[in-house]
Amino acid sequence: MDIATTFEAIVRGDKEIFPPYLYEAYQSTRRRAPKQPLIETPLTISELTGPGPYLSRVIPEDADLTRNSGTGGEAIGQRIIVTGRVLDEEGNPIPHTLLEVWQANASGRYFHERDQWPGPLDPNFIGMGRCLTNDQGEYRFLTIRPGAYPWKNHYNAWRPAHIHFSLFGPNMLSRLVTQMYFADDPLHNLDPIMSSVPAGKARERLIAAYDHTVTEQEWALGYRWDIVLRGPNATPFENARQETGEGH
Repeated sequence: MDIATTFEAIVRGDKEIFPPYLYEAYQSTRRRAPKQPLIETPLTISELTGPGPYLSRVIPEDADLTRNSGTGGEAIGQRIIVTGRVLDEEGNPIPHTLLEVWQANASGRYFHERDQWPGPLDPNFIGMGRCLTNDQGEYRFLTIRPGAYPWKNHYNAWRPAHIHFSLFGPNMLSRLVTQMYFADDPLHNLDPIMSSVPAGKARERLIAAYDHTVTEQEWALGYRWDIVLRGPNATPFENARQETGEGH
């Protein structure tokens, strides 16, 4: 099963895995959830064929978020290695898939003009990276552990530490978006975005596992997080029609 097929499953809405269009506690969904039945529009040849992820060459340095800012300096924070595999529903690897990640810095602030809460910016961290999966469907990023940050969903609202993941299929419209969390975060149960995912195994699949075999001595802690595109063990993805420019 490819990314485009998974995209179609999200649009249909598999309630056991994917979050709903409208989740009252997550207030942004009130403004963007559809209020009328969805109408499927035919795709043109240009939408089906490109340009997709082939706008520029992906280089190894893109996957090192600690040093890809272009400043020559290194990001501040606890270095972490995040690695895993992209798999289909039968456990087969999906090679040569473009993954993009974006995240807040160690203080919980995004490198974005709309993020104006008084968390310090890191001049050596832009919070974005990308890589291609190898022949075994494996990806690897070196980054820093993001901090929690406040947002205006409700009173005293804080988002748990997380990293956004985007996976691209063969064209611009076959794109999957999800978030990876950390196991030891006390904010999980207070976060309406995470709690919009069905409770149980589906929600647990968003949490990365610490892996000491990935950890590098005197350098970085290691986390492993596999992404399953479809089936009963699928990773929950954001509803395709709910994407916005928000960094949450």
